[in-house]
Amino acid sequence: MNKLAVKIKPRTVFLLDKYFTGESMDYKKLFAIITPIFVDQAFLIIMSLLNTAMISSAGVDAVSAVSMVDSLNIFLVNVFIAVATGGTVMVAQYKGSGNPEMVSKTATQAISAVTIFSVVLAALVITFHTPTLNLLFGKAEENVFQYARIYLIGSCLSYPLIAIFQAVTGALRGVGETKPCLNLSLLMNVTNTILNILLIPIFKMGVEGLVISTIIARLLGVVAALIYIVRYNESIRFKLKNALHIDFSILKKVMFIGLPFAAEQLFFNGGKLLTQTFIVQLGTLALTSYAIGNSIALLFQIGPNSLGIAIVTVVGQCIGRRNVEDARKFIISMIGLGTILFLIADAVLIPLFPLLIKLFSPPEEIISTIFTLILISAVGHPLLWPASFIMPSALRAAGDSSFTSIASLLSMWLLRVVLGYLLGITFGFGIIGVWTAMNIEWGMRTLIFIWRFKGKKWYAHKLV
Repeated sequence: MNKLAVKIKPRTVFLLDKYFTGESMDYKKLFAIITPIFVDQAFLIIMSLLNTAMISSAGVDAVSAVSMVDSLNIFLVNVFIAVATGGTVMVAQYKGSGNPEMVSKTATQAISAVTIFSVVLAALVITFHTPTLNLLFGKAEENVFQYARIYLIGSCLSYPLIAIFQAVTGALRGVGETKPCLNLSLLMNVTNTILNILLIPIFKMGVEGLVISTIIARLLGVVAALIYIVRYNESIRFKLKNALHIDFSILKKVMFIGLPFAAEQLFFNGGKLLTQTFIVQLGTLALTSYAIGNSIALLFQIGPNSLGIAIVTVVGQCIGRRNVEDARKFIISMIGLGTILFLIADAVLIPLFPLLIKLFSPPEEIISTIFTLILISAVGHPLLWPASFIMPSALRAAGDSSFTSIASLLSMWLLRVVLGYLLGITFGFGIIGVWTAMNIEWGMRTLIFIWRFKGKKWYAHKLV
């Protein structure tokens, strides 16, 4: 056995060196960035799954309402997360170029910008929440609509909290400090899940309990994150007086990355939101199938999703050093690793479907539909997802934000929205048609981003 171990270890190290080591960083540093993000994503998605399962105890109306508003939440929250991503890219590039002063200034300005943006956004949505819900989900049943109103207002109150949290952790990821991000995320998400267990199944507070637990958990996460960067972190060196001073020269660079991504998120998630509005036409059971299918599908994406987040730091630091060859190598290797992780997830999770579906206690008549959705994803994920989502994150980290945003928008609206409506509503394939259109869109994104990657324009932007 010892002889076998001796033979295996050098082979493993050889492969890791070959595919995950470059001049900018070795495989040890690379996986030190990826591993905490992976654990964070695993906890985040598993806890989201459990939260969806818990709210299902309040009935299909509550599940449908939360699913509807969460699509709106994703639509809005991702806008200021996109601005925070601009900060992450710039911090990573300054880190790679060896400029600690600009690392600190850029991180601070990104946190300030995202905070202001999120407060304004939250105030607008709270003010116009009723017409917004009427516009998007006016055809929903009355009980679903009332739950949605409560959940939307509560979510808005927590927007500034999650915005500050994302800006802080984004800056930390930019300098490669992913372990503190993991600890902060665990603190917030474990708190959220514990409160959900207390307030939803035990105290039977339903959607109101979900709102209260979200606000308390995010507040705790923000307080902990700010204490960490003010008192304990040497890279960010965050000071409140610096945050109150807006430096437009730094913000201009952050926004060069952040604004196209924010526009992309607006229209990309707007497309998802529009898709959800015509799913509403298919009835509450179809909406519930969609919500549960999405929750289970996220389990398959834990590993590849982590790579999509980590690659921003990795490629950003490579480009900061002007080492394009390293950036290319790591992008190809991470996409390959994403495919392998999807195949492992398929092999492990599909046999567990009967157990997973029990978490949600769905009506018997929609279980076969949900399983069909998962099978479609299981085929599309390894073939199409890695290049269609990890690749644009990498290109954006190199400064190629405008192209990735435009390409994502066109594929979303022409395929996922228009084709989804045609297959789902016009041709009568229902939720299966909508889901199939999503996979077709992944295929188009894959072709576009591989074509871009083969050229030279994606790394031609000099930001630092």
